[in-house]
Amino acid sequence: MMKNLIFCVIVAFFSFFAFAAEQTSQRNGQYEKLPMGYGDIQLGMSVDEVKSALLKNHAFGYRGDRDVSFSPKDNQVLIETDGAYAPFSYFGRCWFQFTDGKLYIITINLNDEKVDHYSVFTSLCNKYGGPNQLSPKKSQWQNDDVMMSLERPLSLKYIDAKAFADRQGKAKVEKTYGEQNREEFLKGL
Repeated sequence: MMKNLIFCVIVAFFSFFAFAAEQTSQRNGQYEKLPMGYGDIQLGMSVDEVKSALLKNHAFGYRGDRDVSFSPKDNQVLIETDGAYAPFSYFGRCWFQFTDGKLYIITINLNDEKVDHYSVFTSLCNKYGGPNQLSPKKSQWQNDDVMMSLERPLSLKYIDAKAFADRQGKAKVEKTYGEQNREEFLKGL
């Protein structure tokens, strides 16, 4: 009788842990992979591909080549749109930054009269899990390919992580005396 009771307890114990482990693995796998952009506009696209996608999506308020800027000094292209005047759009001003002919940053300002920060944050958490970084100014999700952030007051940003790291490595700007002094101060605390 005692052996049967011990056997039942052991089986129940291992069954509980097997069930808990299965639930945890399902919960960890429920989140979607981070997106490489919004809708048909994806990081890594060429300028012409983004122009074509913007023409198809009227919510961005893209007006054609007059919304495109070029900086010959650093070979960068910037497309700026304004969805504020597009009917039924949730977008305000949006920027699409290119380096070496490829889209590497998408910044979408959302219309705070139609959607709020908490709703967007909750939706992103439900879809992609909790953010990797959280501060009063922004929530950031990141993997090897993309950094996605929700910034205050209400901007959504997608950054090609590899292109961004390459650009940072090329910049190598030395810190100012003020920045160095601040770091020394903080180290001394």
